[in-house]
Amino acid sequence: MSFDLEDSVAPARKTEARAALRDFFCSGALTGCSKTIIVRINASDTPFHAADIQAMVQTGVHMLNLPKPRDANDVRDTSQAIAKAHIDNQVSGTIGLLLNIETPTALRTAHELALADPRVVGLQLGLGDLFEPLGIARRDTAAIQQAMFAVRMAAGEAGVLAYDAAFADIADEAGFLAEAQQARRLGFVGKSCIHPKQVALANAAFRPTDEEVAHAQRVVAAANSADTQDIGAFVVDGKMIDAPFVRRAETILAIAAQLGITGLKPL
Repeated sequence: MSFDLEDSVAPARKTEARAALRDFFCSGALTGCSKTIIVRINASDTPFHAADIQAMVQTGVHMLNLPKPRDANDVRDTSQAIAKAHIDNQVSGTIGLLLNIETPTALRTAHELALADPRVVGLQLGLGDLFEPLGIARRDTAAIQQAMFAVRMAAGEAGVLAYDAAFADIADEAGFLAEAQQARRLGFVGKSCIHPKQVALANAAFRPTDEEVAHAQRVVAAANSADTQDIGAFVVDGKMIDAPFVRRAETILAIAAQLGITGLKPL
């Protein structure tokens, strides 16, 4: 669940929105909440950035979403400000940084941004801000795929998660689903939703299928058997399996367990 203090709030109402969200967090409304809570703050080069951090570092918030990071110093400075607010606000728990990759510079240096500070937990692609000023068609499949691939590789280098961009055409459910499915094929773990009707589509796109989970079960079981026999590579469902495939299978099973996927056929 993501709250936005950036683009969705007019400059004249930033202070009001920040105060209302801070009061909501401080009210205890998040107690017992099982959702991941994210707040998109304003960018480092705005007059709202420091106040956003000071107000939004609260118990129950899991990530701050930093838009348009200009360089690694932006990331490190934001992380240090979060650490100070942790102490000032007596916050329990760790608050991560989710970086929006939505400028040409950020796309080119995404791996540097992701590696800039241990607080970074993920990269999120922002195609509207990235494409529109450059006159790149938002629906150009080749351009989308290239941007997705670059962000996914940068996230992979840093060992953090990659999240796909928002899809502004709320009425086009097929377009949203197709883009989400493409993102999942490229290893993204989720996609921004700007309307409630998009949530079910995102869940469907990123949920491992029963067939994928069943195959992953067979891979892990075969890997355990192979380990006892000192076998490095083996075959499952007609496919050669070695360490990278086992790691992917283990990831699929971890996601399935987290989602409570049940009712699969026995191995």
